[in-house]
Amino acid sequence: MALDRRVAIVTGAGGGLGRAHALYLASKGAQLVVNDLSEQAAAAVVDEIRAGGGTAIAAIGSVTDEQAVAAMVDTALARWGSVDILINNAGILRDKSFAKMTMADFRTVVDVHLMGAAICTKAVWEPMRSRRYGRIVMTTSSSGLYGNFGQANYGAAKMALVGLMQTLSIEGEKYGIRVNCLAPTAATQMTEGVLDEESLRMLAPDRVSPGLLRLVGDDALTRTILCAGAGHFAVAEVTLTQGAYVGHDADADVQVVRHWPTITERAGAFVPPYGFFQAEREVAAAQRDAEPVARLSA
Repeated sequence: MALDRRVAIVTGAGGGLGRAHALYLASKGAQLVVNDLSEQAAAAVVDEIRAGGGTAIAAIGSVTDEQAVAAMVDTALARWGSVDILINNAGILRDKSFAKMTMADFRTVVDVHLMGAAICTKAVWEPMRSRRYGRIVMTTSSSGLYGNFGQANYGAAKMALVGLMQTLSIEGEKYGIRVNCLAPTAATQMTEGVLDEESLRMLAPDRVSPGLLRLVGDDALTRTILCAGAGHFAVAEVTLTQGAYVGHDADADVQVVRHWPTITERAGAFVPPYGFFQAEREVAAAQRDAEPVARLSA
């Protein structure tokens, strides 16, 4: 019971990954708020949790509805006194090639995935800060990390969640709030018709959920992108190469082309501690050049 009496909200938990996450967290002792648009679906998951001896309530509403989200968080606080874990799982698809995609389809997907996660996170942020404890998981995707045909809207929203996680993990660190991303691969309604039956069986949602413990437990990591599917787990990172300083002379563009192999060399690549680190390193390189330190040869 690693999460004994922790209070967890899982959005989009009426089926698929959200349901698997809710059942998993409940099995570890967490008290669940099961959010979904469908009252029937949410109630069914609540019944499953209670039948297994767990504690759960349903919260019906869209993650894009700020009033509904605020009411959900208020209900959890009134009932249990805290919200310890938030799993931003709710999502939709509107797949089309970018040429055929409408801006309405683009905006709808961004609203649900990115704005929905931001709205839910904002609603729990102050209660978590005041208690100096919180665990938040954003659901990103390989479509955002690496791209997939026909998913420009989905990929943009999912990569934006990585950026949100990166910043909130920094802002939340001194308040005991740890923020991570989960990039799942699972057979859900969102993937029907994409894979064969055997692959879908191996990609059962409940094979992803065990990865949550490392992200939401008392000893949780922060600022991590965990990729999970079919019982396989890996970590993705946004890295920076060592690069090369070519100066700012009139031929700087030629020097960039000439030294491209050095600029892109992956050996020695690292994860910067924060975004402004890039600017700091660039200025430092320019300052070193002002002293007579050897530049790359022409």
